[in-house]
Amino acid sequence: LVGGGRLPKQLQANSSISRGPREAQLALAQLAGGAAVEGAPTPTRASVPPGKAASWGEGGNMNELVRWWLFKWTNYLKGYQRRWCVLSNGLLSYYRTQAEMAHTCRGTIPLATAHIEVGETCHFVLTSGGRSYHLKATSEGECQRWVSALQQAKASATLLMPHSDDSGDEGSVSQEDRALTQGVLKTLANKLDDLSTCHELIGKHGAALQRSLNELEELRGCSDGSDRVKAVNERATLFRITSNAMINACRDFVDVADSYSRRWQKTLQYEKEQRHHLEETIEQLAKQHNSLERAWRENPSSYTGESHSPARVEHSHEGDASDENDEFFDAMEESPIHTPNPLRFVCSKDTSNHMQLRRTRRSCIPDKPNYSLNLWSIMKNCIGKDLSKIPMPVNFNEPLSMLQRLTEDLEYSELLDRAARCDSALEQMCLVAAFSVSSYSTTVHRTAKPFNPLLGETYELDRLEEFGYRSISEQVSHHPPAAAHHVTSERGWSLWQHITIDSKFRGKYISVVPFGNIHLLFHSSGNHYMWSKVTSTVHNIIVGKLWIDQSGDIDIVNITTKDTCRLKFSPYSYFSREVPRKVTGVVEDREGTAHYILSGTWDDKMESAKIVDSSQGCGGSECKQKMVYQTLAPKLLWKKYPLPDNAENMYFFSSLALTLNEPEEGVAPTDSRMRPDQRLMEAGLWDEANVQKQRLEECQRLERKRREAQATQALEEGQDIEGYQPLWFEKRTDDSTGESTYVYRGGYWEAKDRQDWSQSPEIF
Repeated sequence: LVGGGRLPKQLQANSSISRGPREAQLALAQLAGGAAVEGAPTPTRASVPPGKAASWGEGGNMNELVRWWLFKWTNYLKGYQRRWCVLSNGLLSYYRTQAEMAHTCRGTIPLATAHIEVGETCHFVLTSGGRSYHLKATSEGECQRWVSALQQAKASATLLMPHSDDSGDEGSVSQEDRALTQGVLKTLANKLDDLSTCHELIGKHGAALQRSLNELEELRGCSDGSDRVKAVNERATLFRITSNAMINACRDFVDVADSYSRRWQKTLQYEKEQRHHLEETIEQLAKQHNSLERAWRENPSSYTGESHSPARVEHSHEGDASDENDEFFDAMEESPIHTPNPLRFVCSKDTSNHMQLRRTRRSCIPDKPNYSLNLWSIMKNCIGKDLSKIPMPVNFNEPLSMLQRLTEDLEYSELLDRAARCDSALEQMCLVAAFSVSSYSTTVHRTAKPFNPLLGETYELDRLEEFGYRSISEQVSHHPPAAAHHVTSERGWSLWQHITIDSKFRGKYISVVPFGNIHLLFHSSGNHYMWSKVTSTVHNIIVGKLWIDQSGDIDIVNITTKDTCRLKFSPYSYFSREVPRKVTGVVEDREGTAHYILSGTWDDKMESAKIVDSSQGCGGSECKQKMVYQTLAPKLLWKKYPLPDNAENMYFFSSLALTLNEPEEGVAPTDSRMRPDQRLMEAGLWDEANVQKQRLEECQRLERKRREAQATQALEEGQDIEGYQPLWFEKRTDDSTGESTYVYRGGYWEAKDRQDWSQSPEIF
């Protein structure tokens, strides 16, 4: 029913199972409806007459299928979990749902070497390979039928064991098996040599035959035509003989490979099961270690002088991170992938009539020097403190400021250019979602800390010629650190954001939590999108290799049409079977109807698949209702550009990041490119950079004390207190959220055109 689309004979009427009419109808409806499996573009559903019994085999034949629900013990936290069990060919396989039969088997128990023990009240235990599987049926009669079917299957499998040469369940490979495998490989190698020889002969005789045919065509009607015909017949005969020899050699090669393929598949399955068992054991030991460590911390005196060992776990458990099923089922067909051109910053020409040469951007910076540093001596006094208030050497930094890192969100601005040309708001939402994910692609290797901008520091990025946009950002607050950013594009969109960063050092990791919303407006359609960023975590601060992870949810809302998209960034887990850095999402309209499924990873690519059908699924022990989506073939939305050559020695900067700190003429004196400590660090002069960094931070502290003294004096004199006011941004109330935010007041680009920076403060 699930795999082939035909109704198995086990679903015919069977009076041996005593189930009520209503229960039987529900069970068969679940079995018939479970065919919408992952990766199946066109699910096959068979209609089952109501009231029929479950799919039990008849006569105890080992090849008969027995399929029904059992409860399997997982662990002490989850207890018994409902599993769909299938008995076939001497193997008992179990799945979370019927739908998983087509793609994911949660475990397989070989019955030939298993011990079956009947317990109390519908319980029975299977012991195989040193592991015990505790199973439970819903009734005594069902338990007896399962035990009877298992014993018959075990007997059939045991009888076939001595005569089977494709069993791959042995724990070790014997000398005879090793010799047999080597003999098979040698035979295959000889057959392959025969194929190569036949291939050469076919090519040689085929060329000779072609020459003879050409000569025969030229000499048609001549006196020596009969000799030519005879020569052609001889060469054709040689060609036919050689072709038959190659066909026979191919047949022998395929026969030998096919005869041993099942044995190797069994061996591979055994290795997979052993690996799965090892992962489960490691996870169980990790949980026991954590519980013992927590118990010791709570009451260390009771553990003094005592030897404790983890209790022996009698029940097996599944090493899955959660009992939830995948919600998104994409078609398995591969869509054509268009790889964007990574050479974005090269000298090229406009397509207009007047050919204009664009500016060539730099493609490299000085290599990062190798400086030694006592990390613990610095970090031991930083636990629990705000990183923005801790004087840190440049050894932990990268030669970019937070304002420049904020501007890196525009690396894949072509996604917004494509979205501006979309007629459908839902397709536009997919591209906006891909753009929100693409901003994290540069962080996968970027574990260094950017420079904290000084109050009043600015950064501009003018890419009108290359990509049609220009960006301006300013540090509007120092404690808490906050930056405002505004981008205007000539290709039909505007973006602005006000981001506040909260970073804490937790001993083993650093947590960076951004607050604030990102706004995106498309000029032609008027669609206004809003979303926020997820939490970034840098692990292994003290011991091990630094690595960064993104986790949390991004809720994108189209304020104009009320369409929504929720993106889930799955946190990394050593024991999870999910793809690392996985991102999934669903695009819904204002009525809550899903139209697109988004999937991918935040460090590589994002795809979208249009939903063509949806149905209620069942998963987990409580049979929670979940949506099962059937989609068309996925389409690529975004693909990460490859990093430049020698990126590992250039702080893993992308092509855009390499150009952000490139000196430019005419920028404001407060621009991050003018910052001396950052400039010295990029040149590899870290000692001089540390001196300049301390000087700038001391000047900033003195300036802050001066403003606080002025505010105190104004308060004593009864005057109005006016706090710090940014130069290019002003504080307003956001109409969408009702919160206070900083928006661009204008005037920067006009001041740049006039080269009038008289209002800019001297901060460097």
